[in-house]
Amino acid sequence: MNNTGQQLMTGVMMMAAGSVAHSAGMSDDVIRIGFLTDISGVYADYDGEGGVQAIRMAIRDAGGNIDGKKIELLYADHQNKADVAAAKSREWIDVNKVDILVGGTNSAVSLAMAHVATEKKKVFISTGGGTSALTGKQCSPYIIHYTYSTDALANGTGKSVVNNGGKDWFFITTDYAFGHALEAATSKVVKQANGTIKGSVKVPLGASDFSSYILQAQSSGAKILGMANAGGDFVNAAKAANEFGVNTQMNLVGLTVLIPDIHSLGLQVTQGMYLTTPFYWDLDDDTRKWSADYKKITNRIPTYIQAGAYSAVSNYLKGVAALKTDDPDTIMKWFKTERIKDFFAKDAIVRADGRLTNPMYLMQVKKPDESKAPWDYYRKIETLSPDDLYGKVEDSGCSLVQPTTGA
Repeated sequence: MNNTGQQLMTGVMMMAAGSVAHSAGMSDDVIRIGFLTDISGVYADYDGEGGVQAIRMAIRDAGGNIDGKKIELLYADHQNKADVAAAKSREWIDVNKVDILVGGTNSAVSLAMAHVATEKKKVFISTGGGTSALTGKQCSPYIIHYTYSTDALANGTGKSVVNNGGKDWFFITTDYAFGHALEAATSKVVKQANGTIKGSVKVPLGASDFSSYILQAQSSGAKILGMANAGGDFVNAAKAANEFGVNTQMNLVGLTVLIPDIHSLGLQVTQGMYLTTPFYWDLDDDTRKWSADYKKITNRIPTYIQAGAYSAVSNYLKGVAALKTDDPDTIMKWFKTERIKDFFAKDAIVRADGRLTNPMYLMQVKKPDESKAPWDYYRKIETLSPDDLYGKVEDSGCSLVQPTTGA
């Protein structure tokens, strides 16, 4: 299609969207956001009340209302249970007339919320669930996968660490679906980058004694110790690695690590570790400015999930304000045609499969004497391209993606 044809098509799409928005209008006198996350469990530090505050900031920055329609936030603890999340989502839509669902931590919860949102034809944005199924076989016209995915973390960390000389890997993997998927995805990327897998051990969920697993890693001859785990399992494994002096023999790679983990363990334990993150408070002037505002309210440094929650809701509200409607189909068209530009998403798009194409960053944890201020923990090694992180949209397996014809 030539430029003139593309311009005509764009004009037709904009006129059509404007027509739908004009006819749809606002569904009622309140714009309601329903947010479910882990508030009291193992992932509460990753999101929890901090995620609630981030969304409140987005509402505040939108003025608290749009064209006189109040913006209201409902939130609840999903208790890391998919059935609880599904029931609450259905109740909020049917009884409370929620316009958008936002899902914090936990992939199973995100999938459950996505199913309800698709059934009810409501926008759902996952800001903390990592599963790539949201933009794969379980994609729908109403799902946006924000912030990160497990595949993206594996692609970013695995390939970049190998390219930086870390070719021989050993994995300590939590023995459940998430750990297996994370190891498998990273192993595939390492091998594609001409790295070698020296071995792996499967560790029971919630294990406290890692001595035998660390000894196997040390005897493998690997130079990279990949931690295919998260939360308390990652913390316990990292502590054990430090106690056995692994840090002096191997580079630790955290495949799902957030800044509260580094803070809890300390730089003495985590120094030299590689990790991938879509956000770091001290990345640039924009991240520092937003993080300072967040810290004034919460007295905490934000995680990437909390930053993603702000960005997602902020951009949803921008769409509602621009189109003067909260109609789900119209909002989803807006998301998939507009560039997303803020401190979190640096000129990103939402692809046809629902994936937000934000960049990520390979970081290395600083040594204690390199840290010059509180929470000064990371050194940026590389900016990772969305194309490398998320792959080609036509390979996503999403039914919404039209096959390429070469025309």
